[in-house]
Amino acid sequence: MPYTQIVAADLPFPRTSDPAACALLPTAAAPGEVSRRPGIRETLQWFTREKQWVNDIHLQLCRVPAPTFLEQERAGWMASQLRAFGWHVAIDQAGNVLATLDDHWEPPLVALTAHLDTVLAPRTKEDISIDPEGDLRGPGVSDNGAGLAALLAVAKAIKSAPECDSAWSRLLLVANVGEEGEGNLSGMRHLCRQTEWAGSICAFLVLDGAATDHITTHALGSRRFEVVFSGAGGHSWSDFGMANPVHALSRAVAQFVDQRPIDPRSNPKVSVNVGIIEGGVSVNAIPGYARARIDIRSESNEKIGQLIESLHTAVARAEEIENARSTGAKVTAKVREIGHRPAARLPSDAPIVARMRAVDAHLGIRSRLDCASTDANIPLSMGIPAVCIGAGGQGGGAHTTAEWYSPAGRDLGLKRILLALALLLEDSAAAEDSAAAENSAAAEDSAAAESVGHSVPE
Repeated sequence: MPYTQIVAADLPFPRTSDPAACALLPTAAAPGEVSRRPGIRETLQWFTREKQWVNDIHLQLCRVPAPTFLEQERAGWMASQLRAFGWHVAIDQAGNVLATLDDHWEPPLVALTAHLDTVLAPRTKEDISIDPEGDLRGPGVSDNGAGLAALLAVAKAIKSAPECDSAWSRLLLVANVGEEGEGNLSGMRHLCRQTEWAGSICAFLVLDGAATDHITTHALGSRRFEVVFSGAGGHSWSDFGMANPVHALSRAVAQFVDQRPIDPRSNPKVSVNVGIIEGGVSVNAIPGYARARIDIRSESNEKIGQLIESLHTAVARAEEIENARSTGAKVTAKVREIGHRPAARLPSDAPIVARMRAVDAHLGIRSRLDCASTDANIPLSMGIPAVCIGAGGQGGGAHTTAEWYSPAGRDLGLKRILLALALLLEDSAAAEDSAAAENSAAAEDSAAAESVGHSVPE
């Protein structure tokens, strides 16, 4: 079978909901004015007063393992916590945990999300610890323990001021699966496309990791492929001359990297990485197969497409050369897509960005707009306003066993999240009122036109 057999992963999907139902209309409310409202003021104070509670719940959740594709235990733990706080909770078919204050919610909704999964998982509870300085240590404590702890803190703080429940009736909390690696943003894809919530969410505020210094508005695109060369295999001496899958794969990788050299300083930026190479069982055996996994990233979908074309060319050429040299069994090559994160960009003057900027100015936070690959890729690719931010504090060593998180200053990040949500919920309500008014006016105009058309002339 020729190399050209390609099994594609999910592609970006069109948005089918009514755009008017998912718009944001900036209101006159300012962060300072909102922060002084009864209920909101008490909720903001809760974050400072309950720092130790947040630290404790952070430690507990990180001790529940949740490697990608195996998030069920942590999902169940998160669901039980949210129910205990008084939220209505469900777990969808993908494994996402969803919570609302009202069991009978109405759109439009604003979603606050944080991914459940981690690249590495603790083997024992002792793998997650607190050092003498009060910092958390262990895999996943920042990415995305910080985001999940913030999600729980917001849920708990809102319920601490029950007289303010009506202000949050259209807030959707989501702890989603499948953000890391080959999870391929599966939880967010499912939420945006296949659930009852699809089409009802007007904005996403995604929490991922620590810090308050960035607002991700530009979705970094990526495409991931598995390249497999297969052959008959045999003895390195007696079967010498048959095509060797490892030789062919090595040639394909070298040609792919060399035929289109990439400057790390290029604009738009592009990167390629061959992260895994496997094949063979013994030094004196011709392998029966060889496999590589390749990651292609860029801020531009067009640049990614060019590199994918180069990859196919390199694989085809390597297969051709290896088989031309063979005096025995041949090799075949197969390219399979295993991941697709679409690139997208939010306009710098989008209402959701203006709201985040206003909150940061009010809180004295200096932030920058940046580009990254996060759960926000999916809603942004569908035209739904979304930003990704850190959850406060500081972290480092992501995706390693030496990962760490410092909660110092975390309460500022939590206040930032809450104020941003309050403003976005007001904006979504204003957009709904405006759309309703326009629809009413249009109906009246239509009725008037119909009345004129049916009037009897004198």
